[in-house]
Amino acid sequence: MRPRSLTWRLVGRLAGLQAVMLTLLILLIGLVAIGLLRAGLLIGEYEGSTLDALRDAIARDAAGQLILRQTPELTALRAEHADLWFVIRDADGHRLSEGTVPPRFAPIASVLGQVSEARLKWDAAEGGPPSGLVKSVDTTAGRVQILTGTYGQLSIWRAVESTPLVFLNMILPIIVLMTLATLVATPFVVRRTMTGLEHAAAEAERIDIDQRGVQLPLDKVPIEIAPLVKAINAALGRLDKGHERHRRFLADAAHELRTPIAILSTRVASLQAGPEKTRLLEDATRLNVMAGQLLDLQRLDQRTDTFAAVDLVGVARQVVLDLAPLAFAAGYEMSFEHEDESIVVTGDHTSLERALTNLVQNAIDHGQQRGTILVRVMKAGRIEVSDDGNGIPREEREQIFEPFHRLHPGGRGAGLGLDLVQTIMGLHGGRIEVDEAPSGGACMRMVFPVVRPSKA
Repeated sequence: MRPRSLTWRLVGRLAGLQAVMLTLLILLIGLVAIGLLRAGLLIGEYEGSTLDALRDAIARDAAGQLILRQTPELTALRAEHADLWFVIRDADGHRLSEGTVPPRFAPIASVLGQVSEARLKWDAAEGGPPSGLVKSVDTTAGRVQILTGTYGQLSIWRAVESTPLVFLNMILPIIVLMTLATLVATPFVVRRTMTGLEHAAAEAERIDIDQRGVQLPLDKVPIEIAPLVKAINAALGRLDKGHERHRRFLADAAHELRTPIAILSTRVASLQAGPEKTRLLEDATRLNVMAGQLLDLQRLDQRTDTFAAVDLVGVARQVVLDLAPLAFAAGYEMSFEHEDESIVVTGDHTSLERALTNLVQNAIDHGQQRGTILVRVMKAGRIEVSDDGNGIPREEREQIFEPFHRLHPGGRGAGLGLDLVQTIMGLHGGRIEVDEAPSGGACMRMVFPVVRPSKA
């Protein structure tokens, strides 16, 4: 599942919270208004009460005549005001009346078609609501004109009915504006708040396996995220301690192995010549190479700023001279080629010599004891070691660099050689490649990033 966005979760929750709070506020205001209406404290007289009750009750019968339905409001109005009077007419001349029109309003009732709207008072100087109203309204029976007196107060249900209008006209625009403000402001605030966390994440991305003592910054991290960053820093500290213990163990083990390996090599050298002596010499050499590589890796892991100019031709020539006797004894021919007299790179002489020694040793071990082992140094900063064996299948070319991986189960060696070579090349900014030799055997290629110009 895709991770959920913190920004939009905050936006959604804030917008929802605002909508809920405003809705509750509206309901609270409505309840208070109804209570005040019931107590008669909010609104006194309402001049349109009778007209509203009549408008809602007007209908037509089957013949098209105007009639009044017995609505609750009209029933209550008739019960409270025995002197209720009104005159209702439509544009077709249909009339409907009830009660006695006050004498002063009788002339108006007779010419109702000539009056549009009017508020009628006995005395113009008198305050308060008018005594009568003339108004054209829309009803279920069509548009009609009503002349009636003003009775009663604002109905509670009328007040409740007006609430949606208040919501649409006043509250809804406020909700829309607040939601838009939330949509715009929240992402900006979250981004500003999370700047410190983004910086810590960028620092975490730069942490590599060869870096120790690295801690993520805490100065600008939000206080809610600080415990997570502190936990990560503590985990990094524990990993550093574990790596240091592992490094010390390997270094100590390699140091301790050198003495018995040297003793073993001396004793083997004193044996009579023969196949068994050759195999023992190969094994002793392999152990010595492995112990030396472990020590070189520990030294390079601690200090890579001691790199100097290294002549690849000289390194390769020395390795060929050292391992040629083993190759001849195992049934191989040994060949050395170089495109220039001096090809210089920046690196550590000892570790590069160890790496090349390991590749030649692998060729001796896995070249099927036939053909030629060729070491070639090229101007582009490459050293190739090829043999005439069975080669390395393409599906195995990635796995052979894994620690303790063996191409042939039960084969010789511990399966650490190529992993150590890859590590050495990585420390030098280069890489190790696997290819196929022209003869069909294996071709291991050490590729260096930059070649320094050699001195004439």
